Amino acid sequence: MELMFTESYHVARADYTSAGHASASIKRQLKQIGVGGDVLRRVAVASYEVELNLVIHSLGGDLTLNVYPDCVELISSDTGPGIPDLKLAMKEGYSTANEMARSLGFGAGMGLPNMKRNADEFDIKSTVGVGTTITMGFHLRGN
Repeated sequence: MELMFTESYHVARADYTSAGHASASIKRQLKQIGVGGDVLRRVAVASYEVELNLVIHSLGGDLTLNVYPDCVELISSDTGPGIPDLKLAMKEGYSTANEMARSLGFGAGMGLPNMKRNADEFDIKSTVGVGTTITMGFHLRGN
């Protein structure tokens, strides 16, 4: 499959003032190339959730946008503590967010479930003490 466009964003640990900038840029770029409606909304929600997870839970990482003729792919790769129990982490309402994140209104435990719900394809791999990689695919139906 031919890659049409790719862009990478570095997301720093605990950088709450910049949180959301990468996902806003992703939304703008997809809108410019004609991705609209439902797909644009779902990518925007998932990219924001994954970007916030990088800020809150990792030691920093990268969010990569790949655009193909028939799909959009988001890949989040971080260094960090990893996730010891993926099944528990996928449960709505489960959160390991720190007090700083909670005081800013984040950390409700809906990030991973919202990513999975909005993506057509969702894969998460995590190794404790190494980091986490999340890959999401969004089909461009009729775009």
